[in-house]
This record gives sequence, C-alpha cells and structure tokens, in this order.
Amino acid sequence: MNQLFIVFAALGSVSALVFAVFMARRALSFSEGNDRMKKIASFIRDGANAYLRRQYSVVIVFFGFMFVILCVMAALKLLTWFVPFAFVTGGFFSGLSGFVGMKIATASNARTANACQTSLNSGLKVAFSAGTVMGFTVVGLGLLDITGWYLLLRYVFRLPLDEITAAMLTFGMGASSMALFARVGGGIFTKAADVGADLVGKVEAGIPEDDPRNPAAIADNVGDNVGDVAGMGADLYESYVGSLISSCSLGVIAFNRIADVEGIRAFAVPLLIAAIGVLASIIGSLMVRTGESTDQITLLKALRRGTNTSALIIAVAAFPVVWFMLGSSHMGLYAAILAGLLSGVLIGRCTEYYTSDTYKPTQHLAATSETGTATLVIDGLSLGMRSTLMPVLIVSACILLSYFLSGLGLTDGARNAMGLYGIALAAVGMLSTLGITLATDAYGPVADNAGGIAQMAGLDPVVRERTDALDSLGNTTAATGKGFAIGSAALTALALIASYVEKIKSIAPTMTMDMSVMNPVVLVGIFTGACLAFIFAAITMGSIGRAAHSVVLEVRRQFREIKGIMDGTEDADYTRCVDLCTKASLKEMVLPTIIAVIAPVAGGLLLGPAGVVGMLCGATASGFLLAVFMSNSGGSWDNAKKYIESDHFGGRGSENDKAAIVGDTIGDPFKDTSGPSINILIKLLSMVSIVFATLVVQYHLFG
Repeated sequence: MNQLFIVFAALGSVSALVFAVFMARRALSFSEGNDRMKKIASFIRDGANAYLRRQYSVVIVFFGFMFVILCVMAALKLLTWFVPFAFVTGGFFSGLSGFVGMKIATASNARTANACQTSLNSGLKVAFSAGTVMGFTVVGLGLLDITGWYLLLRYVFRLPLDEITAAMLTFGMGASSMALFARVGGGIFTKAADVGADLVGKVEAGIPEDDPRNPAAIADNVGDNVGDVAGMGADLYESYVGSLISSCSLGVIAFNRIADVEGIRAFAVPLLIAAIGVLASIIGSLMVRTGESTDQITLLKALRRGTNTSALIIAVAAFPVVWFMLGSSHMGLYAAILAGLLSGVLIGRCTEYYTSDTYKPTQHLAATSETGTATLVIDGLSLGMRSTLMPVLIVSACILLSYFLSGLGLTDGARNAMGLYGIALAAVGMLSTLGITLATDAYGPVADNAGGIAQMAGLDPVVRERTDALDSLGNTTAATGKGFAIGSAALTALALIASYVEKIKSIAPTMTMDMSVMNPVVLVGIFTGACLAFIFAAITMGSIGRAAHSVVLEVRRQFREIKGIMDGTEDADYTRCVDLCTKASLKEMVLPTIIAVIAPVAGGLLLGPAGVVGMLCGATASGFLLAVFMSNSGGSWDNAKKYIESDHFGGRGSENDKAAIVGDTIGDPFKDTSGPSINILIKLLSMVSIVFATLVVQYHLFG
C-alpha cells in the first residue's frame, strides 16, 4: 500500500504531458495568417532553432567534462556511480523543458497576432495555450524524472530509501547547470538585441523597435523565445525538481528519527501534492478567458480566476493527504504547505503592486520622466530597493511558521528535523500549482512576439492595441512569476542547506561542525557567499553590455550604409544581428556557470564544511534580496514605458518616452538576465556542495 504513491505520481506526470499535447494541438489549430506573417514567424523560428543548436553544442562539452570528473570521483569512492548519470538526466530534462516551450512559442506567435484580428479573447486563448504547454511540460517531465529514478533505484538496484534520496538529490545539479546556461545565455542574447533595437531604432532613428526597417527587430523577437521561454522553462524545471527532492530527502530523515511513521510515507507526501497540483492546474487553466476590454485589471482577473482556483484545490486536497499518510499528530506539516501556498500568492501580489502600471508605484515612476532620464532611473532603483521588504517578511514568516508548527510536541533533535521538513514542504506548496503559474508567465513572450509580427506585417492598429494589452499584462505576470521563482528558490535553498548538513553528518558522524557566527570560517563563508551574488550579477551585466555594444554598432552601420532601409526600398540584414547576439551569448555564458560550480568546491577545500554552510547562507540571503530588487526595478521600468506609450505623460515618441526607453533599457538585463539567474545560482551552489561533500570532508585546510 505504501508504494502506491509512485503510481499516482506517474499518473500525474502522464496527465501533465497529455494535457500539454492537447493544448499544443489547440494552439496549432489556429491559422498563422497571411504570407507576410508566416514569413516573419519563420525568420524568428529559424533564428531560435539555430541559437539553441549552437547553445546545446557548447553545453554538451560542459556536461561531458563534468561527467568525466564525476566518474573519476565515483571510481575513487567519493560518490556513488549513480551520480554521473543522474547529473546528465537532470540536465537533459531541464533542457528539454525549455526546448519544448520554445518550439510551441515560436509556432504560436503569428497565430496569436492573427487571432487578435478577430478578438482579444481569441488572442489570449492562443497565447495562453502556448504558455500552458510550457507549464505542463515542466511539471510532467519533472515528475517523470523523479518517478523514473525512484523505480530504477528501488526495484532494479534494491537500494534502501535513504540511499535513494541521496542519489536523487544529485540530479538537481545537472538541472541547475542546464538552467543557468539557458537563463544566462538566452538572457544575454535577448537583452543585447533589445538594447540595439531600442537605443538605435527607437531613440536615434525614431522608429518602433518592431518596425521592419529595424535591423535588430528579428533578433529581439528571437531573444524573447530563447531567453524568456527556453531559459525560463529550464529555470523553473530545476526549481520544481529541487523542491520535491529536497523535501523527500528531509522527510525520510525526519521520520527516521521519530519512527512513528514509515519514512516512505514522508517521501510520498511531496510527490502526491505535486500530482494533485497537476489536476488542480488543469482545472484552473480551463477557466481562463476574458472579454474584449484591454483594461489590465480585467485581464488580471481572468488569469487570477485560474490561479486562485488551482491554489484553493491544493489547499483543500493537501489536508487528507497529510492526514492519511502521516497521521493526525503531524498536521503541522499541512500548515507548512498552506504557508508556502499563501506565501507564493502574497509574493505575487507584492510583485504585481510594484510592477503593474495599474498601481501607483509604476505610475509615479512614469511621472518622473517629466524631469528627465536621471530622475526616472533614480526612482526606479529606489522602487526596487523598497520592494524587497515585503517578500523578505513573507518568506521569513513562512519559514518560522513552517518550522515551529511542523515540530510541535517533539524533542529538540526530532523537532529540528521535522521543522526543516516543514520548510521544504512549504516550497512544495508554493510550487504545487506551477503548471498554471508558469502558463501565466510563459504566455507573455508569445504575446510580445505577436505584437512585433503585427507591427512588421502592417496589420490594423487595433491588433497591435490588443497584443500590447496582452504584452503589458505579460510583463506583470512575468515579474510575478520571477518573484514567485525567487521566493521558492529561497525556501528550496534553505532545504538544500539542511540536506547538505545531513549529508556531512552521514559521511562523518563523529565530525563536530561549529556553525556559530563566532567561528571565523563561517564568517568568511558568509561574506564570500554574499559577495558571490554581486559578482555574478556584475559578470552577467557586463556580458550584456559588451554584446549590446556590438549590436548597437551593427544597427548604426546598417542605417548608415544601406541607404534604402528608411524608405523601405531595401531590406535590413536581420541575420547579421541574430548572428552577433548568438556568438556573444555563447561566449559570455560559460564563465558564470564555471564560477557557480567552482566556488563551493574551492570554498569547501579551503574553509571546510562549516565554511561552506556559511557561504550558502550568505549567497541565499544576498541573492534573494538582489534578485527581487533587480526583477522588480526592471519590471517597473518596462511598464512605466508602456504606460507612457499608452497616451500618458506625452505618449509615444515624446521626450518622456525617450527617458522611459533608457530606463527600460537599463531594466531589461536587471529583470530578464541577472535577476532571474541569481535564484538558479543559490540553488546550484547548494547542489554542487552536496555532490562534492565527501571530497570536502576528506580534504580541507581550515575548519
């Protein structure tokens, strides 16, 4: 009976993938429109496919190198032989999630634009269907990876449960590595193109960024897919899998210590919640529809109807799961799931408040454009810094409630283990409705591309008005999704730190770890970990600056040398800009990933296990704050620009608009590259630490 949970988890995986196929077929049933629209869509599709092929050729080299290193460590008995293969499968499924999302997004952009010729609701239906494919592919493949490894290790290799969880924890390293490549590489590509299209096309030449005369227009649209779709899919895949596996592992540890419930039941609870989350997300996604109003509040209500319904289903269904699997004495764990679920909703609302142009912060930011670019940039930075307070309070409250409610009535050691399990379950609760939450996020780039195609194909202005309404909402839901991902990353990272400590204890039971802040190695670890997030952001921002520089020069060259661009008698060389962005992003994405892998290993060899714990804590705290700040500043700058261009404060083409475009240009790498990449960084550091734990225990200088 205790093993039936894996059947439900497998059914959840199959249901998610089948629903993704159904939604893909629904999106593809719509027409792409006229020949001009089809041609533009094919340019975008070919550029995205070419980029991913070249990106994966680089990624394969990295994974091959790491596979050899892990095999050598396995031969030296520093880890098990399952780890190298788990690492590869984690990376494969993470990359596959992004690839599937990108394929359906590039197939749906022209269809969304064409549907918007009929009605706003038709456009939303196509774009949201494409986003839903991404959401359910991520959760479906995540559950497939977990159930597949469990069945293999349990019934083929006959491993005990604690060894299964130890082995399964390591495929998160592969998923996180792939996610970092996808987020950083795709982010550099899309923002380099975006800067070139905005600064030269809009500001200098005075034409729209999606104007067919703009040489960077196609590269900009390609970037939306390789960065905001493929990168995001890989990112949230590793978040989802990481939260499930860390909670399964900590659950086994917790119930092994109190022995009133079999550990397999604690292992099962996160997977059952995830399987129910698939059903809840399917129901919620079928409820998303809207009328013809382009009002942002009306459109938000349409999406909230689906997400709120899914969250309510999880809140109700989690109760019997915890009751029957773990017993009435452990209902504090149900409270932890509710805390995580509620925290995700609240973080989303806070992010929405600070980034949506329907609320005062972004409207006030738009108003500062009246006094120039400098004041708009200053106010945007201030807004981002202010916006960190509420997410920190929400996550802190979630951690405290989850920890203390989960451990009620237990002795010290058992209470600590159960409290950590509760925190991990809170992350599972937050991500349980990922299917629909990611759908509301992923539809935004499809709508953005649809607007570009409508502009370039010369469709009726009402079509662009509808796609802009969907795109503006997409900016808000994307910012909300990033806040959601960052919040879950903080909880998952904390659970992974706990897993690392338990791993050290299992490797060296007699080792005493002094994790007091009075221990110098812990303090040094905290400082270096806190610095890592800033160094990482600096490297990615610098990469975008260098890549954007080459695109800006190329766009200027084309305007200068191809005389017929502006009057439409000659075509711009779109391929050249796409190629520049591709080369730059592939070159620049390697260093950040190498740093993320080397830092915890080098820190561990120098400072020992306690120093690694300090490093992970410092990186989690500073990374969480920096990621929220950058994501919200960037989202608000973007929507302030759109607010001005919707006939406020002078409207499109005014001096206020030019100031807002500069602010948006600064915010783009904030919100689409550096910010979201940091939440992957803080989890990858923990994953790498767990994989190399035995090496660090045996060979370290201090501590």
